[in-house]
Amino acid sequence: MPTHRRTFPGDPQELRAARNWIRTTLDGHPHCEDAALIVTELGTNALMHTASGDAAGTFRVAVTVSELTITIAVTDSGHAKTTPGVQHPPLTATHGRGLGMVAALADSVMVQGDESGRTVTAELFAQPGSEGQSC
Repeated sequence: MPTHRRTFPGDPQELRAARNWIRTTLDGHPHCEDAALIVTELGTNALMHTASGDAAGTFRVAVTVSELTITIAVTDSGHAKTTPGVQHPPLTATHGRGLGMVAALADSVMVQGDESGRTVTAELFAQPGSEGQSC
């Protein structure tokens, strides 16, 4: 199972680079677009809620591909006071749905770490004959 890793600077412009990197890495995979959305949402959370969004901050992305699974892990730079979790914002809220979207797309989501740095991992299970949208 190859694992691909990349560190991105803590700039919102880098979310596009992370999304494009995932698309290139998963070229043609049926879950490519789901993975691109997941890395965008997890990267956004890292930038908005942790030191990853500071001037010297970074966020790290790892993607492991096997015949049956795509595992996407995004690690932040820490200093968040709360643990990420699925929220249920009112319909008029302009944020708070990212991790809920990740949970809806992924087959499993795990959060590990503490305020010094957390990794959110999402797994997508490939099913034989799955007809996801490829990149």
